[in-house]
Amino acid sequence: MAIFGKPKYTIVRLKKKEMPDGLWVKCEECSQVLFNKALDETLRVCPKCNYHFTLDAYTRIKFLLEEGSFTEHDKDMLPCDPLSFKGPKTYKEKLIQDQSNTGLNEAAVTGEGLLEGNKVIVAVTDSRFIMGSMGSVVGEKITRAIETATKRKLPVIIISGSGGGARMYEGMYSLMQMAKTSAALYYHSRQKLPYISVLTNPTMAGVMASFAGLGDVIIAEPKALIGFTGPRVIEQTIMQKLPAGFQRSEFLLAHGLIDMIVDRRKLKTTIAELLDFLS
Repeated sequence: MAIFGKPKYTIVRLKKKEMPDGLWVKCEECSQVLFNKALDETLRVCPKCNYHFTLDAYTRIKFLLEEGSFTEHDKDMLPCDPLSFKGPKTYKEKLIQDQSNTGLNEAAVTGEGLLEGNKVIVAVTDSRFIMGSMGSVVGEKITRAIETATKRKLPVIIISGSGGGARMYEGMYSLMQMAKTSAALYYHSRQKLPYISVLTNPTMAGVMASFAGLGDVIIAEPKALIGFTGPRVIEQTIMQKLPAGFQRSEFLLAHGLIDMIVDRRKLKTTIAELLDFLS
């Protein structure tokens, strides 16, 4: 019997401590729960299964170029709505939404900086902004970047993360960018200047069919989805099951479409070695 009629046990209720958001992330490949700060140290590559997390444009530039060396070009260039496109959302509404969500004015970031001591012109497309699709502003920014590199006799590095191809909201204006960027690369090539194309997950459609597929050296990250039309659409069209790993980096390397697959943690060193060799 409890002394003085007090209960035998005392129940203590502790207030649950709130865990701040954003500390942990689950790997999409192996489901390992990873500490975000530790993941940044591996350049957002899962240490267990080597899954490469999607990166935004500025983070890619940060990982690639020397700290403080990047100068952005044409940052304030804004898209317009030439077709007054209307759908479940208008094009203008879609632009405002993605500009608010990403902090970007458009899907491409361009500029110049130093990579292992090499002055380079860099362009990166960001899949968070309308799937990194190429509208007139994306095409114009990339073309200007290439033309600047040609004029100043500098190498070009373009990192493509564009799953949307040419941007349907702009119709023929977007399709014209395929020819425009390709023509700029032709004149850059005539000056015997190197262009390295880096393909990330995903790089598809009109982007892959233009500047992304024209590199002197084409590098891909592991397991990146690369192609023109997606595998599901192809299967429905040809009424056949596609091979395992179809349109992934490893499949394309085996069939000669790309030159090498490089782990993100080795990308900076690999590109520096290629620039030294091509120069």
